[in-house]
Amino acid sequence: MRFGMKRALTIFVMGAVTLVAQAPRPQLSSQAREFVKVDAPVVVLTHARVIDGTGAPARQNQTIVIRDGRIEALGDSSRVTAPAGANIIDLTGKSVIPGLVMLHEHLFYPVGPGVYGQLGMSFIRLYLAGGVTTMRTGGNLNGVMDITLKQKIDRGEIAGPAIDATAPYLEGPNPLSQMHLLKDPEDARKQVNYWADMGATSFKAYMNIRRADLGAAIAEAHKRGLKVTGHLCSVTWGEAAELGIDNLEHGFMPATDFVPNKQPDLCPDQAAVRQSLSTLDPDGEPFRKLLKMLIDHHVAITSTLTVFEVSAAGRPKPPGLDVLVPPLKEQFEQIYARASAGTTPQSQTSKALLAKDMALERAFAKAGGLLVAGIDPTGPGGVIPGYADQREVELLVEEGFTPVEAISIATLNGAKYLGREKTIGSIATGKQADLVIVTGDPSTRISDIRNVETVFRQGVGYDPAKLIDSVKGKVGLW
Repeated sequence: MRFGMKRALTIFVMGAVTLVAQAPRPQLSSQAREFVKVDAPVVVLTHARVIDGTGAPARQNQTIVIRDGRIEALGDSSRVTAPAGANIIDLTGKSVIPGLVMLHEHLFYPVGPGVYGQLGMSFIRLYLAGGVTTMRTGGNLNGVMDITLKQKIDRGEIAGPAIDATAPYLEGPNPLSQMHLLKDPEDARKQVNYWADMGATSFKAYMNIRRADLGAAIAEAHKRGLKVTGHLCSVTWGEAAELGIDNLEHGFMPATDFVPNKQPDLCPDQAAVRQSLSTLDPDGEPFRKLLKMLIDHHVAITSTLTVFEVSAAGRPKPPGLDVLVPPLKEQFEQIYARASAGTTPQSQTSKALLAKDMALERAFAKAGGLLVAGIDPTGPGGVIPGYADQREVELLVEEGFTPVEAISIATLNGAKYLGREKTIGSIATGKQADLVIVTGDPSTRISDIRNVETVFRQGVGYDPAKLIDSVKGKVGLW
């Protein structure tokens, strides 16, 4: 087929896609442009290996034509001709994957016992450098920062991923001083409406919320077309599914459905939760019954293997620690040394539970559930944005998924959950040009996903090295 005819067909497809809400590409500020590597009206990526995010096998020797932030053409390099005046980039020996769509990210990090530092500016650069082009902040301890950064990125004022900005936690009795504690269902409805009016686009319930408050929050959020996720304990997952929750966090690690004599609206002792999961049979009737309920109610599950790996015995040191300020780096390295050596009962328990959670997540996905991915940079520390997002994909492969399946979980599945799969999450004609160029072949060697050369968001190529260098040794300050 001649390129002219192919382009005519492409324009037709793009027109159909454009009917779905498409944000125009903003004019970038000088601050954002500090990190730009490629920006031209037409960019052509030639001789690339394309891993399209659908789970399909990689396609060799492909050409991608990007015009004004969209994928205008995609096909064999022998058949797709570069338009005159295009910026042509030869990707021989390199791969293109969709930008990662990660759904349990935060803009804060543990800096002391029960205290989290707000690190929004440094974190958004690290997420983008790691290949994350869309993210949900799965919990907010600041109030307006997540929302403000989302808006600044949308306007092109600063460089970063598109953000689904979660409101402050919806929580019941809790000792953390950085959380508002809900009084009753009316307060839950009030919080949802206040933060939706402020610009939040997502909500998260936390461990001690009561069923009545959670149900009220879910109903109110759904009235406004917004979704609710949860890291739950006082409410079981079966109860949350019946209340209409959209998503549950951390694989199956927090689930209290299997704790004997679980009391309504009360979070059981965490040792009891861990014990119930350690003996849970992935093929047994109790777990299969919960799986069916979650899938029947269209509840997605977020895998956050990275935050559990850092506490488990015998696991590799997490990547990216050098970006931290020295005190935070040293603090985590001491924690890691104890956990890795397996000298504490907790590190051995964490190792066993990590393996169990992998089996449970895999069973959920095999049964037809929507498994999505995130990192959760909390816990004992050491979960570094960008670096950990790549590590999460590696851990999904360790869990039993093929490399292309793991990439699909971290891209297209996230887009599906957000309702944006027609515009992002996979590489296809007419979609937004959110792409990651990596050296090597992550479809056969998933560790190559760490070799990020350029990250395109809305057709603009950002330099990961510049993004990382701008915060190296400073993460913990801002």
